[in-house]
Amino acid sequence: MSLTENLSMEPWMLEEIDQLVAEHGTVPPPWVVYDEHPYSIGWRMGDGEGLRMLWWLWWPQQGYSEEEKIAYFRKWPPPHCWLAFLIEAIWGVDTYAERDKLGLFFERTTRLGFGSQREYEQDLADPKWHKRRSDQ
Repeated sequence: MSLTENLSMEPWMLEEIDQLVAEHGTVPPPWVVYDEHPYSIGWRMGDGEGLRMLWWLWWPQQGYSEEEKIAYFRKWPPPHCWLAFLIEAIWGVDTYAERDKLGLFFERTTRLGFGSQREYEQDLADPKWHKRRSDQ
């Protein structure tokens, strides 16, 4: 069964999925395609916005178990500043509404080897991300 079968997506999304699968073997997480800070304006407009929207529509269609979700992210480990995205994707946590519970999930990301809350917070503020956008 093709990754694009039975998905209720717009034609451009199906084409993008086919292109990503041809290049990566599956739809990779957003940071693989665009190496940007998760709060970059690029994720709220243009190609980045489309990719992120596509990913969040595609992801639940996979029906992955928790173990399969973890294996998926082991294939493409996120930069630390993307750990909130990983938490939402693996455990379904609304990282805005449930901020008070994130510590427990950061403990899990630490145990799994993805990184800690401290690393997440440091990477979010790292000036390297600001430099990247201005260098392009």
